[in-house]
Amino acid sequence: MEAKMEKIEKNIVKFEITVEANKFQDAIKRAYNKNVKNFNVPGFRKGKVPMAIVKKYYGVGALMEDAINFAIEGSYAKALEENNIVPVDYPQIDIVTAEEGKDFVYTAEVTVYPEVELGEYKGLKVEKPVYEVTEEDVEARLKEMQEKNASVEIKENGEIATGDTAVIDFKGFIDDVAFEGGEGKDYSLEIGSGTFIDTFEDQLVGAKVGDKVEVNVTFPENYGREELNNKKAKFDVLVKEIKVKELPEIDDEFAKEASEFDTLAELKADITKKMEEANAKRAENEYEDAIIKAVVDNAKVEIPTVMVEKEIDSMVKNLEQRLQYQGLNLEQYFQFTGTDEAKMREYMKENAEVKVKTDLVLEAVEKAENIEATEEEIKEKAVEVAKMYSASEDEKMVELLINSQKAALTADVKIAKTVKLLVENNK
Repeated sequence: MEAKMEKIEKNIVKFEITVEANKFQDAIKRAYNKNVKNFNVPGFRKGKVPMAIVKKYYGVGALMEDAINFAIEGSYAKALEENNIVPVDYPQIDIVTAEEGKDFVYTAEVTVYPEVELGEYKGLKVEKPVYEVTEEDVEARLKEMQEKNASVEIKENGEIATGDTAVIDFKGFIDDVAFEGGEGKDYSLEIGSGTFIDTFEDQLVGAKVGDKVEVNVTFPENYGREELNNKKAKFDVLVKEIKVKELPEIDDEFAKEASEFDTLAELKADITKKMEEANAKRAENEYEDAIIKAVVDNAKVEIPTVMVEKEIDSMVKNLEQRLQYQGLNLEQYFQFTGTDEAKMREYMKENAEVKVKTDLVLEAVEKAENIEATEEEIKEKAVEVAKMYSASEDEKMVELLINSQKAALTADVKIAKTVKLLVENNK
């Protein structure tokens, strides 16, 4: 086999690969062995037709597609290895010559892994944020706890007020014609929550149980459904029940009911401590991200388009999975957001480029610093992952992860060690 390599662009190479005639003949024989069971020739049992008869009866062309694939399969991989090329996508193959008895010649154009030119990645000065816990932060957390521990009472008499929850039936009309999705029964709507469009909730303030209210609103221009965008609508609303929220006093008694502490002072101290820990973790994460960004900004690399597109594909797949957990699909998402796949991919492009460059630069630092993962570190990572699925360390799960996901575990360990090195070597 002979392979001539030519650099087409920064990250694209083109091979002209020649497979000797005798090796191509071996590939034709492999193709015959693979397909012999499919040939029917009078006078021969199925699967026992000699290759010469198959070529005479069907023509060698019947074997050529598989023969070409077999010839490319071995020679292309060898060409990559000999030239130390790491591809990032499938090659574009063009056949030059494919005839029995002659050398098989083809070209393979492929995008290759880009070279990273690292800039300074040690001794950088990066600002570390500091987040203080204020009295207002603590009060806000207490308010959240108060809301969660509120009791809900039925308002037997009286009118709907902001903050109340109204249980309603409603039906919507556009030009006196009911529209799909505009009807609800026994719907609990918190007034003032902004759940419904326009001034829908405001128009219910003052209504009593049993009242029928006509609500007039206009759908937003970018509502996400073409037939409703910017349309005026009328809703017939029946008020069936009014619920009022009773908030407990924030005092020592509240602390006993809402937590494991006996006094409000102890509860506040615990909230402050946990907020300080969360703030410290947040600051550390942001500091780490800022160091990585500084290192990435200092590096130079031309990112192949195909790598960005693959990252966008991954982002779209992750979005689909998140939507599925919510009982939605992409088409519904496009409806709700007023976008489409092309716009979404364009929106994701910048983040994808950043992600790809960051991964490439961290990998380059990893190689420059000869960072490796020990068997012990890989096992520790497997244990960490296993605990995500089980409360206790499961030896069988750990062993399964090491056997089936060792490459991914190794990559995770090496990246973590690379980031740690960057944090330790920057101020």
